[in-house]
Amino acid sequence: MTLKRVLCPQRIRTIPRQFSWIDHRLVRERYLDRCDPPAAALYLFLVTVADVQGLSYYSDATLTRCLSMASVRLSQAREGLIRAGLIAYQRPLYQVLALDGPAQFEARELAADEIALRIGALRAVLGRTP
Repeated sequence: MTLKRVLCPQRIRTIPRQFSWIDHRLVRERYLDRCDPPAAALYLFLVTVADVQGLSYYSDATLTRCLSMASVRLSQAREGLIRAGLIAYQRPLYQVLALDGPAQFEARELAADEIALRIGALRAVLGRTP
């Protein structure tokens, strides 16, 4: 058994004045197993900058610059975090979600043409025409 000891006593962490935390359940309950490295990097950034409600509003341009990530990769990372139930996103807001409840999914309003396309696709599957 390894005995734990402080390696650098002059640099022991203390809780900073600003709000931020990382929940141990990310590892214990294997949430991070659902994320690829770019998604984990985005999550770490969002957790670090979020306010007490988990909200932040960094732009895609700022995130791609800060994370050295292409915009396509940022979009993929964001979608991965949404699928894993770790964040909600409605441009320009990100919300880091609590791990306590059921996974939250992005809620958005559909445009009329998107609704029409979905209805048409459903009718085609059901073998009905408009």
